[in-house]
Amino acid sequence: MREQVLPNATAAIAAQGLKRQFAADGRLVQALDGVDLCIERGEHVAIVGRSGAGKSTLLNLIGALDRGYQGSLQVFGQELSRLPDRALARFRNRQIGFVFQSFNLLPHLTVGDNVMLPASFGTPIAAAEIERRARQLLQEVGLGERFDQPPGQLSGGERQRVAIARALLLQPPLLVCDEPTGSLDAATAHQILDLLRQTQQQSGATLVVVTHDPLVAALAQRTIVLDRGRVAGVQA
Repeated sequence: MREQVLPNATAAIAAQGLKRQFAADGRLVQALDGVDLCIERGEHVAIVGRSGAGKSTLLNLIGALDRGYQGSLQVFGQELSRLPDRALARFRNRQIGFVFQSFNLLPHLTVGDNVMLPASFGTPIAAAEIERRARQLLQEVGLGERFDQPPGQLSGGERQRVAIARALLLQPPLLVCDEPTGSLDAATAHQILDLLRQTQQQSGATLVVVTHDPLVAALAQRTIVLDRGRVAGVQA
């Protein structure tokens, strides 16, 4: 099934004929095979599908972590494959916030330094303002008193909240989350989801969540179902 793509000024993400291949064990694997989709600015979308359906591959492309694709992929009107390496890194840093299942916090940095990490790649924002934002974000996620602690002293749910604060530091218009509750217990997962939804609604950011959990997907405005690298259905 192909989703109708409507390129327009309000689109956050627009893909047409998107393909991605990988070499594995001496053969070519078609991870994405002609994906068409359109995600509007400010929309909350879940991407679901069985293991190997292409969910993480699609998210990595949308998040500008990978651009070895065929077809067209525009994020906020920018065709990612056309950006030079440094421009792509700058675009990713300023426009996209990531929340990973494994948190990806650096253990040798404090909680506060982990939150401020996106600013270390270059930003016109003053250092004092960056620290103020980091402290405020940690306060908002209930970890204001943990600024100077190492992340190893935090629970899984607390580390995920730090990861969310880090993703929001530069106020990106796009948030991408790869199984953000996959390693959390039910109660903590519910708190994390509430925090993501509240943040998205307050900021007007576009929120794209890859998940295998139907309860997580049910919270989205739309669900895009992938199967064998293709869009198999769209549920409102």
